Amino acid sequence: MKSITAKILAFAAVGVVLKCVAPATAKAQGILGGHVTGNVQFDGQLSKRDTIIGSSDVPEKLLTNARADILYTNGNFSAGLRYEAYLGPMLGFNSQYTGQGIANYFVSYKTQTFAVTAGHFYEQFGSGMTLRAYEDRYLGLDNALRGVNVTYRPWKGVTLKGLVGQQRYFWDTKGLVRGMDAEVSFNDIISAWSESKTRFSLGGSFVSKYEEDETILADVSGFKLNLPKNVAASSVRMDLNRGGFGLQAEYAFKSQDPSIVNNYIYKNGDALWLSASYSQKGLSANIQAKRVDNMGFKSVRSISGEMLYINYTPSITKQHTYAFLSMYPYATQSTGEMGLQADFMYKFKKESLLGGKYGTDIHLNASLIKGLDTTIVGGKGTEGYTSTFFGTGETYYGDLSLEVAKKFSSKVKLTATYGYVVFNPVVEGHAGDIHHNHVAIADLTWKINRKNVLRFEAEWMGSDSHYDPIVDDKRCGDWIMGLVEYNFTSAWFVSVSDQYAYKDGVGNYYNLSVGYTKGATRLQVGYGKQREGIICIGGVCRNVPASNGLTFSLTTSF
Repeated sequence: MKSITAKILAFAAVGVVLKCVAPATAKAQGILGGHVTGNVQFDGQLSKRDTIIGSSDVPEKLLTNARADILYTNGNFSAGLRYEAYLGPMLGFNSQYTGQGIANYFVSYKTQTFAVTAGHFYEQFGSGMTLRAYEDRYLGLDNALRGVNVTYRPWKGVTLKGLVGQQRYFWDTKGLVRGMDAEVSFNDIISAWSESKTRFSLGGSFVSKYEEDETILADVSGFKLNLPKNVAASSVRMDLNRGGFGLQAEYAFKSQDPSIVNNYIYKNGDALWLSASYSQKGLSANIQAKRVDNMGFKSVRSISGEMLYINYTPSITKQHTYAFLSMYPYATQSTGEMGLQADFMYKFKKESLLGGKYGTDIHLNASLIKGLDTTIVGGKGTEGYTSTFFGTGETYYGDLSLEVAKKFSSKVKLTATYGYVVFNPVVEGHAGDIHHNHVAIADLTWKINRKNVLRFEAEWMGSDSHYDPIVDDKRCGDWIMGLVEYNFTSAWFVSVSDQYAYKDGVGNYYNLSVGYTKGATRLQVGYGKQREGIICIGGVCRNVPASNGLTFSLTTSF
């Protein structure tokens, strides 16, 4: 209890200090002729044992994640650092984050033609299929590179990049990554095209990793695998636009890269991503397609999990925000998948038959992801399998959603949504039948006046899945949900919600949240139950264990 009390007092002290110090800091932002900005985030959680939902005892009752980012800028020069403290990490975050210290630091100098960053940096080449160094604090993912990153623009329309560094691995760095990227905008370098309505650019990248050989034995023979010390990935991409039309494409290739991701096979990898779009006032449409085959690319071959990925496979499924539509999020399968997504949005004009006085918005989205059509030719130490380019295997995921948003007056708006989700547990490494879920949602917002807003949300999900204690997937069954949220005085909000598995499922997950915002500072406290499941952002996921207790969060910036 002593440690819990100390943390709560520290949390309160942080709020007081920030409130008192921030104005003084703002006045002192002319340090050495430069400008200082920053932000602070402090999250905490208390959880207790709950045998019904499956939450277990936590030895350290109060778990905390905290960070402070400080940025100094002076003309073309900038420098920054981030201090992080995980004491101990909140549920769902890797225990290897436990500790505190300066996790990120850099110095940078930028002009219109030249930029160099030394220290930690984030970078992406094209869509990310060869390289994407990024951070997502809500997923507990940070694969920043620590090294040197250079950008050079020798002529208008030409951008060259080069980098070398090691990836962050919790409180350490691992691997060695080198990369180059080039992009050319032909409308900028060809004077005759400068006024053309057609915009066209080409790009390409090359990324390699170096890793010492190690002893990995073949499954049956006992012979040691001859592992490549250098693995390369390259890509070419294009971007074509004219008026409201757009076409983007990227193809990536990776050399032999036996690793824990692909069970140490020697098959080359490749990926193709296509996107076509059209937009005009009140209308937009987009279709995306991709094929990924053995494109898992890590700086350390023997480490599993989401850390140390050099590249990123773009997700082409909609990132749903409603609870039941996002209950079964899709995790991108870098080992192999084919997918297709179509997205359509239309606004019926005001005063039209379907638009009425305020107009009506519709949003239709559909996606389908399937495995590859493969033939096994061997195990560890072999090519592993062959695949046909256009052939498909089993269904991994599919969804269809139709959303209609209608304003009935200047104060009342209703959004109604229907969704259908097909989910194969194999993408999460589990056995079981494919789930088929129907979801219906009603979301009503009432703007009482300028400072007071009331929102009601009701959801229903019907599923052919049934809870099995052996598999212990608590998302199964039929569910209902209700939420009421009240924002008042433009500073306070309170929300109450409950999710209940009323048939073939298990669990009743209620939650009460209260929040307060003043200027750049926001405080939120919640109490209730969190269902065990998976959180995914852009196809990258992390497991979230069940919890029952208190959560709180403080964020501020200056």
